[in-house]
Amino acid sequence: MRKAMVLFASLFAATAWAAGSEDDVPGYILHHVVDSPYLEIEVPLGNPIKALEFPQWHVPLKANGCAPRMTEHGEEIPGLMDGCLDMSITKHTLMMWLAALLLMATLFIWGNRDKTKLVPRGAGANILEMLVLFVRDELAIKNIGKEEGPRYVPFLLTVFFFILFMNMLGMIPWMATATGNLAVTMALALCTFVITQVAGIRAAGLGGYLKHLTGGVAPWLWPIMIPVEVLGLFTKPFALTMRLFANMLAGHIVFFFLLGLIFLLGHPAVAAVSVPFAFAIFMLELFVAFVQAYVFAMLSALFIGMSVAMGHHHDDHGHDHPEAGPSHDQGKAHHA
Repeated sequence: MRKAMVLFASLFAATAWAAGSEDDVPGYILHHVVDSPYLEIEVPLGNPIKALEFPQWHVPLKANGCAPRMTEHGEEIPGLMDGCLDMSITKHTLMMWLAALLLMATLFIWGNRDKTKLVPRGAGANILEMLVLFVRDELAIKNIGKEEGPRYVPFLLTVFFFILFMNMLGMIPWMATATGNLAVTMALALCTFVITQVAGIRAAGLGGYLKHLTGGVAPWLWPIMIPVEVLGLFTKPFALTMRLFANMLAGHIVFFFLLGLIFLLGHPAVAAVSVPFAFAIFMLELFVAFVQAYVFAMLSALFIGMSVAMGHHHDDHGHDHPEAGPSHDQGKAHHA
């Protein structure tokens, strides 16, 4: 609670500076949520201090591909389509590195490295074990199956804890939410996409995987069905990308907007309503940080399970005999 009040105090002061000096609350909100090449410390009633400016690395893919160009907004570096690969470190890159370091430190401190002790001791170790078992039993095994589920537990644990730590870092003053960056969520969704396709090919074989793209219809319908099935493959990672990105970004925007209402309406009495609502949104964001990590891991497990089930469905049809009817033993084994 004390940290939450400190956060509110710093945000009030920073928002007061933005509204009082430039009268641009929307601009201040966007400045806070977007990525930037430096890390700032917001000073009450003063200009933000650039605490850390990151190096800018641009790799030219063709001759003079990264040469600066003058535009109406000033000097700009060309983008990837112009032949310049931007490898610069940004604020969100730093947040991802911090989340990875904190995650490894958490596992090192609370992980049960002593194999002679079957039961971990301490609150942190027990909470960590509870979360690991939850991901294994409730997400991996229930959505993928007892046989194939344990194979994908490491990936599901990685995305769950990594997203959780990035979400929680965004709740700390002067930090940023990396999952509010579309590129970050897209990269995570692409990892799920690749593993989902590998799981399907592993379960059904390359031939069975390609046959599944036909939808089991007559060959003359393949020109219609194959594009639909291929499009369906990409809607899943798109949903993962937008769901995580929109939920994390929207929460911060709503939080800042509620505080900015004090200055947009121009009366201090508005704080009696906006501050309690903003505090409620802040507490809700703590809950959403866990929920979004769970939802991403759960949907990833569900998509992998659907891909693995495609292989089992293909095997069942391959072993059934028309004269004997479908095998009830295989159906029971599949449902088990």
